[in-house]
Amino acid sequence: IEILQAAGFHHSASFKRRPAVVGSKKLSALRIPFMERKERSREQLSDGIAGFYDKSSSLWEDVWGEHMHHGYYPPHLPPPKTLEDHRAAQIEMIDKTLDWSAATGVFWDGSPAPQSWAPVSLLDVGCGIGGSSRHIARRFAKSLKRGVGITLSPKQRTRAQELSEVAGLSSARGPPVPTGMGGFVEGTPGDGPLGFQVANALDMPFEDGSFDLVWSFESGEHMPDKPKFVSELARVCSPGGRVIVVTWCHRDLGPGETSLTAKEERLLDRINRAYYLPKWCSAADYKALMASEGLEGIRTDDWTREIAPFWPAVIKSSLRLRSLKGLATAGWTTLRGAAAMLLMIQGYRRGLIVFGLITATKPKPTPPHQVAERWKMKKKKKKKKKKAEPKKFPGGGRRRDGATPFTQLCGPKGTRI
Repeated sequence: IEILQAAGFHHSASFKRRPAVVGSKKLSALRIPFMERKERSREQLSDGIAGFYDKSSSLWEDVWGEHMHHGYYPPHLPPPKTLEDHRAAQIEMIDKTLDWSAATGVFWDGSPAPQSWAPVSLLDVGCGIGGSSRHIARRFAKSLKRGVGITLSPKQRTRAQELSEVAGLSSARGPPVPTGMGGFVEGTPGDGPLGFQVANALDMPFEDGSFDLVWSFESGEHMPDKPKFVSELARVCSPGGRVIVVTWCHRDLGPGETSLTAKEERLLDRINRAYYLPKWCSAADYKALMASEGLEGIRTDDWTREIAPFWPAVIKSSLRLRSLKGLATAGWTTLRGAAAMLLMIQGYRRGLIVFGLITATKPKPTPPHQVAERWKMKKKKKKKKKKAEPKKFPGGGRRRDGATPFTQLCGPKGTRI
């Protein structure tokens, strides 16, 4: 209880409005000895992520349900008191994110968006057990024809397929058959649009331009190569499609700063050990990476206040007898992740950790006839700007008005002046 009070989970209305003195000294003194700072290799991260979610996903689902991400809590309203309300906030987070990105023709406050479209194909990168995929499939039931979720965890993939079959949203029936290479062969085709597979987001097995909605919800923080990650998102997005990334970021660097402080780096390193995370980046970094991939209409936002009550609620739910029993049998890795929730709260309240949203669209190629017209217009402009060349003559000089020694001495047709 003293550790939870040090975390200040009873002050959950807003990270930014919390007085700095509440629990700060106690929590800053908190040390979790099994969170050493040694950085992992890419292979260790990949294997660790898969193992972590293989072991912890069932425990999370048992308490929180199918959605493995933050909830949305309007800052002007008091935080929910029941677990059911928190689960509803998780669904609200998906809808608010879609509205904010203008993917549905209206912004979250109800005002019209500049463009209205409904996705036909969805890619859920880091899909968990498929909660977001199923909700998006229901929301765009009239337009969505195909949806694919990818994860590094074979157990998550299997569970996502099972839940989608029960919901009538799966594109495959029957148990998936392992291929022996970490993938699966689909069962009998079903009536739904969704399918799930084990795949690495840094090397996705899809053709260029395969999906018009590329959705990454709280998975970007696991990517050890952020430029490659953004490049893959842009590659599989179809022209005219949209990329939406919701992820944990560190704060944007201020003027004159080249890196985070040593104290901030130490806190993130301890979180990295628990959740198998690589180095963090900022929302500004994501924006620059998307611009380098040629994406347009890039927007970012900080919803740290909107998710403030989430982690305290997760800690509180973990104190229930049912959760404690699950933690006791889940293993050391899951226990370490549970303890790191305190560090996440600390990072949010220091302003170090930011809950970032980034969205952009992939431009459509210019039609050939428009390319030809633009080329002709450029050619005409060059001709207008081109100055008339002065007259030349053999063996003589020239003046700015084109006059030469010969024209100065002779009039028209060579008549002598």
